[in-house]
Order: sequence, then C-alpha cells, then structure tokens
Amino acid sequence: MLVEEIRKQFPILSRTINDKPLVYLDNAATTLKPLTVIDAIHTYYSNETANVHRGIHTLSGIATEKYENCRKLVAKFINSKSESEVILTSGTTESINLVARSFATSKLVKGDKIVITQMEHHSNLVPWQIISEEMGLELDYIPLNEQGEWELTKLDSIIDSKTKLVAFNYVSNSLGTINPIQKMIAKAKSVGAFTVVDAAQAIAHFPIDVQALDCDFLAFSAHKLYGPTGFGVLYGKENLLENMPPIFGGGDMIKTVTMQKSTWNDLPFKFEAGTPHIAGGIGLAAAIEFVNSVGFKTIQKLEDELLEYAQEKISKIKGIKLFGTSKHKIPTFSFNIEGIHATDLATYLDQQGIAVRTGHHCTMPALEYFGIHGMARASFSIYNTKAEVDSLVTAIEKAKTFFL
Repeated sequence: MLVEEIRKQFPILSRTINDKPLVYLDNAATTLKPLTVIDAIHTYYSNETANVHRGIHTLSGIATEKYENCRKLVAKFINSKSESEVILTSGTTESINLVARSFATSKLVKGDKIVITQMEHHSNLVPWQIISEEMGLELDYIPLNEQGEWELTKLDSIIDSKTKLVAFNYVSNSLGTINPIQKMIAKAKSVGAFTVVDAAQAIAHFPIDVQALDCDFLAFSAHKLYGPTGFGVLYGKENLLENMPPIFGGGDMIKTVTMQKSTWNDLPFKFEAGTPHIAGGIGLAAAIEFVNSVGFKTIQKLEDELLEYAQEKISKIKGIKLFGTSKHKIPTFSFNIEGIHATDLATYLDQQGIAVRTGHHCTMPALEYFGIHGMARASFSIYNTKAEVDSLVTAIEKAKTFFL
C-alpha cells in the first residue's frame, strides 16, 4: 500500500493550518484517526447506543458484541493465550497504575526492590514512586547513555536478588529508542522478578507477541494506534491476574453482593468496574482492523524509509543538537536548535502548518540526564512523507533566519 493511499484514509490531512497544508509530526503524542475509526464511533453513537453486558434488548446485544470484539481482536493482535488476559482500561496510565495498586501492593513487602529506567514516561515512573514510598520499597533505575539507550552494563549490578519487579518501556516516547526488552526480561527472570512493559510507543510500529516476549504485564493506549483517546489495554498472565485483587468496586466486576460481603466476577471482568468507554472499545477494534489491513510489513518498510531519509536531512541542519541517536529507533527526532528556544521554534513551525511537540515530554529524568529543560520533537507515522521531512527542514532553516 502506497503512502498516498494511506493518506486518503485520514480526513484531517486535507485541512490547512495558517493557510498552509497540515504537516502533522506529533504522532508520539497521539496518532491521527482513519475514517473507518471515526465512522465506527459515529455509528455507535448515532445508531447503536446502548450499555453493554447488562441488557437483553437488541441494541445492547449489538453494542456488547462490538465491544467484546475489541477484546478478541486485541488478544489476537498481541498473541495472548486467552481473551481473559486482556483487561480493557482507560489507557496505559490506568493499566500501569492497576498493576502497581493491585499486583505490586499484594505481592511485594517492605525492603523489596523495584527497578525502572531513566527514560520512562512519568506514567511508568510516578506510580512506582508512590507505592515505594507507601510500602517502604527500594526504587532503583537503569541509567541512560549518550545515545539515549539503556546502560546495559548496569543490569547485573542493579537487578539483583532483592528485585521483585522491573518496569520499562519498549520504545522511548521522547527519544525514539527501541529498547532490547528481551534482555531486560531475561535478566528479571534470572532473579525471579516480574516484568511490566509499557508498549504505548511501540504498539503502532511493529508486531508484539506477548507469549514470545514472556512478559508478565504489558500496557498500551488506543490513541497511539490510530484509535480514540481514553481507552487502552492491560495484558497480564492469567495466573497472575487470577490472584490479584480488584482495585475498583462497582457494577460488572462483581459476582454476588450482600450487605455483608461481595464476591468478584471472573476474568477479565473482575478489573472492569462500571460502564466502560464503549465507543472507545469499538474505535480500538476498528483501529486494529485498519492496522491489519495495512500490515506491519508495509508499516515497517514505510517508517524505515522515513527514518533513514529524515536522519540524513535533519542531522545536516547547522546548529542542531539531536537527543536519542540509537541505531535502533522509530522515526522520532528530538532536538534543539542553538540560539532558539524550543517553544519559539514550535510556534514558528505552527505558523508554517507544521505540528511538533515541545517541552519535557513527560520524561523529566531523561532530559535531566542530557542537561536540558525542554526540546522539540518531530515524530513520524505511516501517513507522513519525505516531502514533509523537507518541509520541516526548510521551516527550521527559515526559523533560524527569523530568530538568529
């Protein structure tokens, strides 16, 4: 499938910003949505609105079937053993907090160690800080190196016999680095520790097989996968989920309720209290079908070509400082231009119709390592083109003339 064919499926790409064609390079924050996803959500709200799991009427049956189809598609998409291992949540943040609040608090004891990394998104850092402080746990981290990679020489000294849980991202949202998580999982297993994978930035770029990885938990968000915001997934091994207590109480997660005691529903519903984001699940199902229609072989080919082209063009900009220069990365580029504040640069680029992100990207410790407080980030997806790379480079050169 050609880029031009893919672009036709994203209606927002036909609009202009400040009288310029939109060049959307903020895909690490959220991806654009194809028409099939938009239509699926619109159909639910306009013609099929009903609650799920509880009604016997026609609309409830349709809504339930479509919502549960999301779970089926996710299970196949990540190759989980069972649909019961797929918990539908509000996103990566809730998924990680669920593991922290349910699994970690019930399995870990004072003095145990949790290990994370210096490149984590705050959603995979703050929850562990909170429970470590509450429970008297030790929290340590794998540091970065100058290329924006894990300092793997530190694995053996940091992940030790006290380590009970290791949490890490598959791909860095701020640096674009594709991390060698197989090595991290193997090291964690060697000391009997459990693993939590933040796959939010990885899920749209290459196939993920949770059985092959043999991770214990994995989380991702729909909106990073061409789906709607406010919806996501927690995968967990069934034997672990079975022994975890629910953290939210209410409808759908119960089996029986008396005035004295309640019992919990079977997996996966034990962790899904209340009316879910039904349209979100229907939207994620449509997003997965879209990705399957394009195919990861095509996705990786298009993105590898973009990565190679953009690296060559962007690295030649005079005065640029790139952060995250690993040989193993997705087409995400974080940088600063000497003499121009990142926010000023992004504002100028917006005037040229180019959307990039600036700030700390919810990875303050990573930026602290590089000795900076903020940076610009241009993140590409399958609908971006080499011509848009050229537009970015040209606009940066114009910004240098304007500001310097």
